[in-house]
Amino acid sequence: MTLPPPALTGPGPAAEVPPRPLRLPVAVALAVASGVALLLALPPYDLWWLAPVGVALLAAAVHRRRLRAGFGLGYLAGLVLFVPLLEWTTIGAGWLPWIILSLAQAAYIGLAGLAGAWTSPLADRWRALWPLLTGLIWTGQEFLRDRTPFGGFPWGRLAFTQGDAPTLRLAAYGGAPLVTFVVAIAGGALLALAWRRAGVLAAAGFAALTAVLLAGPAALPLQSPGGPTTTVAIVQGNVPRLGLDFNAQRRAVLDNHVNATIALAADVAAGRQKQPGLVVWPENSSDIDPLRNEDAAALIQSAADTIKAPILVGTLQRTDTPGDIYNVGILWRPGAGPDLAQQYEKRHPVPFAEYMPMRSVARFVTDKVDLVRNMLGGDHPGVIDTGAVVVGDVICFEVAYDGIVRDTVVGGAQILTVQTNNATFNEAEALQQLAMVRLRAVEHGREALMVSTVGVSGFVDGEGAVHGSTAFNTGAVVVRDMFLDGPRTLATRSGVWPEAMIVFGTVVALIGVLPLRRRKTRIDSDDVTVSEER
Repeated sequence: MTLPPPALTGPGPAAEVPPRPLRLPVAVALAVASGVALLLALPPYDLWWLAPVGVALLAAAVHRRRLRAGFGLGYLAGLVLFVPLLEWTTIGAGWLPWIILSLAQAAYIGLAGLAGAWTSPLADRWRALWPLLTGLIWTGQEFLRDRTPFGGFPWGRLAFTQGDAPTLRLAAYGGAPLVTFVVAIAGGALLALAWRRAGVLAAAGFAALTAVLLAGPAALPLQSPGGPTTTVAIVQGNVPRLGLDFNAQRRAVLDNHVNATIALAADVAAGRQKQPGLVVWPENSSDIDPLRNEDAAALIQSAADTIKAPILVGTLQRTDTPGDIYNVGILWRPGAGPDLAQQYEKRHPVPFAEYMPMRSVARFVTDKVDLVRNMLGGDHPGVIDTGAVVVGDVICFEVAYDGIVRDTVVGGAQILTVQTNNATFNEAEALQQLAMVRLRAVEHGREALMVSTVGVSGFVDGEGAVHGSTAFNTGAVVVRDMFLDGPRTLATRSGVWPEAMIVFGTVVALIGVLPLRRRKTRIDSDDVTVSEER
């Protein structure tokens, strides 16, 4: 990608008039290519190096365009990214909610395009700022998307593309926002490098900056978890069939997890497997509330007694109010039953999937609205003391939210567990979620695991490497020793401050361009007046 050279004017070869925006067909093509590059950077494709390329292509498309055009081009790139990325939502919700969600998410990329167009005078005046501006805009866009509306939906963040990249190590220093920030800066540097009249020295500088940002983090030290270990087993029991109506077969799902655990106990007794100190079942492994159903409780108790270890069970708990439920991870101890003091209620239920905002309005969108019960949110982090290990538990999509995961580590978690249920989705969604687990393990210096009803399940070490990954839509049991002593990373200690500083910088840039834009408006007005006089 090379941008056309700017026109020269004024007394001296150094004077430049910033170039006109790219021709609209070229800009549209770049916006589409941007969306494609960002999509391919994410799982299941994992071409991480395309993430900065995608950022650069959009920045080139919107540079010096009118604000509406900048938003439109960003929106187009967002649609190309999110429509295929979120296709898995059609399995459980149908095509219309999928399209609405994709349209909403694309609007945030549209805002990034608008901001890129708005700050163009800064990049024209001080080209060295271009990489920084790009990083600020992209991280600011994710800040909004991760929080709004209804608590946000952080799917498809730049940080989640970097599972196999050196930049993943940055998560230990500033969390997901720092990873996104650096990848986007690299994209801005690529764009500045492609500027034809940048000069040899400037081009060399931008090339060096890109290389340092993308490869340099490999030299950053990571203090991997160590010390004592405990043996943990994850049980992927599988479900009889995929689809929204799998809950009709909830007893079969519970039986699958019970039987797999009992089979594991037989392997332990025969010496084929190590005795686990903890067994983790996925979200919805018992959709029958075992605190209200004696049969379900007896089955879980038989599994815990046979394996001789506590089981972290994913289940739904009814309340005394009809229709109100909690999505919980509850510790079930051998010989003792449920430990109500060691239970986590999901804090961030998914809007329109686990609870229904504006239910009467949503009925106009889909006739499946009333299949969604009213899931209540918990009020405390998922810190569960099993005796063998202190677990930091999050449920399903919660792994995408920075604060929810961090709260468990601050609360004393020695390992991270993600209980999830991908039975109404597909393998691509599961792999996207596993990429988030990899980032969280590095971010907080904790070994982690993800356990799903149908896959993908697996363990993640402190450097983000996956171990024992399972196939999709199969039954599986994986056992691994997990280190319990992890470092307190800079990302854990600093919390939201790195992101807050970046967002503050974004606001400063958006406001700081005002004098240049006013000057540009005056010059344009003078040019029009001169033309009319002639």
